[in-house]
Amino acid sequence: MDLFVIITSLFGLASLFSFLNARFMKLPGVIGVMILAILASLITIFASRTFPIVTHFISELTSSIDFSKTLLDVMLGFLLFASALHFDIHKLKENLRGIIIISTVGVIISTVLFASGLFYALILLGIELPFIYCLLFGALISPTDAIAVAALLKRSKMPPRLETIISGESLFNDGIGLVLFISFLEVASTPEKGFSIIEATKLFSQEVFGGLALGISMGWIAYLMMRSVKDFQTILLISITLVMSISVIAGILHVSIPLAVVAAGLLLSSKPFFKQGTPDYNKYLEKIWGLMDELLNTILFVMVGLQMVLMKFSMVFLWVGLGAILILLLARALSIVLPVIFVRRSLRLNYNSITILTWGGLRGGISIAMALSIPASSYRDLILTGCFCIVVFSIIVQGLTLNTLVNRLISDN
Repeated sequence: MDLFVIITSLFGLASLFSFLNARFMKLPGVIGVMILAILASLITIFASRTFPIVTHFISELTSSIDFSKTLLDVMLGFLLFASALHFDIHKLKENLRGIIIISTVGVIISTVLFASGLFYALILLGIELPFIYCLLFGALISPTDAIAVAALLKRSKMPPRLETIISGESLFNDGIGLVLFISFLEVASTPEKGFSIIEATKLFSQEVFGGLALGISMGWIAYLMMRSVKDFQTILLISITLVMSISVIAGILHVSIPLAVVAAGLLLSSKPFFKQGTPDYNKYLEKIWGLMDELLNTILFVMVGLQMVLMKFSMVFLWVGLGAILILLLARALSIVLPVIFVRRSLRLNYNSITILTWGGLRGGISIAMALSIPASSYRDLILTGCFCIVVFSIIVQGLTLNTLVNRLISDN
């Protein structure tokens, strides 16, 4: 498909699904469009003879999109920048210690626990999956997805402090998750090299600290430029160029794009670039980026739903996916409980709060994008199917029941 046709098709499907959801289903936006995209995928897979035109269109559209590259290299920067721009920097500072611990130590604990649980569960089922691939699966699915979290928390009734913790964790845990994923992927691809803590530490330092340095420096330059003009069109153009430039330069320098754009977004959100007697351009900028966030999220979750076309259906894989959901929830709970032992006093978390943090740890398109980037092997389809099952459960089931759980646990306090 031609690039313009692909973009037009995605916007067309997003518009159609949004209309059907708003008119008839009345579910939260991203959940409704994702369900409809999954239904379109199911029609493509199981009803190709009944709907040949739909089947051909969906199949060709999905195969024409490089989902991993589109999300990780293009859309991710815009979505994370929009989330960071709306984040309350003062609330972040109040909970920074706990957020950093949960988003680093918690991800490592979750990865190891998930990998161990999946490995032994598959042995009981008579399925072979080397432990390094279990670790690879754990690394791509353990970090919570900032995009999914931001999209679903907008309409949640979660207490502000818990919302800050979940949102902050999801913004910062990509660094450690990406380092673990790249390290385990390298070991899986070249087993003779083995896992090197020294190399992983170097990679972590480059990705994390390099990303933060790039985001802060470019964010500061953009802030000085915005501060010196009164034309809002110019300010908006600078902010868009900032995100695109960070994505390009971070890719060249091999530093974390997510952390770079988050750092830049947080810097701009904390700095007013208007003078007394002039319009509050910060608020204007936040509103426009909020609208862009909504539109890109809708398109993203349409793309996520359509990825089902690429799945190789197997009842065994689906059962593994369902089991992986339970293992991940348990690993998520333990990965919060253990770090919270050391930061509970500063976070003031009770067991109801821990339950909410466990259920509110949503996974989304980033996990699928990483799973799709795994080179072809006899284990790729199992991991991809399991990852898709977890993401669908996370967005639809956890997303739809989060408010009910919050209301029930908060009322019990």
